[in-house]
Amino acid sequence: MPSLGGLLKKRRTKDSQTLSKELGAGSSPTAAQTQTSPNVADHHHHHHHPQQHSHQSSNGPDSSHSQQSASDHPNPSAASHPTTEGQPAASMQAAAVPQASPSGHSSPGLQHQGSHQSNVASIHNIIHSPQPGAAGRSSSGAHGGAQQTQQRSETRTTKGKYSLDDFTLQRTLGTGSFGRVHLVQSKHNHRFYAIKVLKKAQVVKMKQVEHTNDERRMLNRVRHPFLITLWGTWQDSRNLYMVMDFVEGGELFSLLRKSQRFPNPVAKFYAAEVTLALEYLHSQQIIYRDLKPENLLLDRHGHLKITDFGFAKEVPDITWTLCGTPDYLAPEVVSSKGYNKSVDWWSLGILIFEMLCGFTPFWDSGSPVKIYENILRGRIKYPPYLNPDAVDLLSQLITADLTKRLGNLHGGSEDVKNHPWFAEVTWDRLARKDIDAPYVPPIRGGQGDASQYDRYPEETEAYGLPGEDMHGHLFPDF
Repeated sequence: MPSLGGLLKKRRTKDSQTLSKELGAGSSPTAAQTQTSPNVADHHHHHHHPQQHSHQSSNGPDSSHSQQSASDHPNPSAASHPTTEGQPAASMQAAAVPQASPSGHSSPGLQHQGSHQSNVASIHNIIHSPQPGAAGRSSSGAHGGAQQTQQRSETRTTKGKYSLDDFTLQRTLGTGSFGRVHLVQSKHNHRFYAIKVLKKAQVVKMKQVEHTNDERRMLNRVRHPFLITLWGTWQDSRNLYMVMDFVEGGELFSLLRKSQRFPNPVAKFYAAEVTLALEYLHSQQIIYRDLKPENLLLDRHGHLKITDFGFAKEVPDITWTLCGTPDYLAPEVVSSKGYNKSVDWWSLGILIFEMLCGFTPFWDSGSPVKIYENILRGRIKYPPYLNPDAVDLLSQLITADLTKRLGNLHGGSEDVKNHPWFAEVTWDRLARKDIDAPYVPPIRGGQGDASQYDRYPEETEAYGLPGEDMHGHLFPDF
């Protein structure tokens, strides 16, 4: 079942308990509508099965959320071999509109609009910036806000910022064992958002209080063009509420399954955006720990948003928690050793491999324990069709030797960015979203189009009911 915004954990995600056993920016929603054209904040989704053509991208209580990270609620399940589907739908041009928070404050930066002539981008379209007078192109100045926020982490006031009365609830985008993610529309600026609703009793029962609070804390700190935005939170006697971007394009996981595997330049584009996001998180002393295609959402222009911060944690040096997705775990995590931020660079290598090959390097049709054994064995067979530079990069990311793993060396993230496989990437322009994405989701931007998400039965229990709050003290930041 797809997961929404950290509420829901994806098909391949295990929480720390299960793993141990097996091993042994815009206007705020409450501001008045501005004169700008309608906006849609990017939204998270839920877990999707590989056989499904569309993924949800909202944060859900227990599946890995596509929209925002829901650090809280994994649905443990054994990893399954990726399946393939039809080719991606044709790309579609979308208008660039500034993101808006539900209350109407200005967003961190404008969404970029580019002309997308093909859904399989050429190296020129993916790597090089558009020509200076291209129609519909935002100037670098228009993206300056997004670029500046990349280097900045600020504490925003999000606690108790909104209430149910500020929104009109629409369809469910994803469900999980802790709750669900809803598409909503602000009654003030009429823009669309995703609200993750978590049942406090379930969060407590599943021992996810710490993960839930960590997710909220991490999302409140970060602000980056390739990360989901948390606009506000609140709670009532029974539920926790998180207002996040509605990311319209669905999960990268869905696109990858439809495509079977990505051409080298397409994988490079997505890997480069993830690299910038990880670089930013690590600069804030945050380890992400759950990188995978299910947690990467596509905005209306085809750029990525990382969602589901359920396993993200502030770690200045090392930590020991066993958590993540079996296929993506670094050997030091599997072997219960202390580990640092370099586990994210290992996972980047696994992600690149999966994008290029259509399967993960240590996948096994048996139990996750077999996957862990393969990870510790460390043998990888690189298909002959892989680009030599890609193989070289993968061999330096997917290595158990921490003294050789790129990203963990003296040069840090610059070593990854300076690798020959990324030679054509103009990083500053990519950070401004000043490069056309290889695929633009076929959605109607700004219209609350949730066509890239599966349908789910709607919630039958009303929200906001009065009653005794047995667990509110456990979630003081909401």
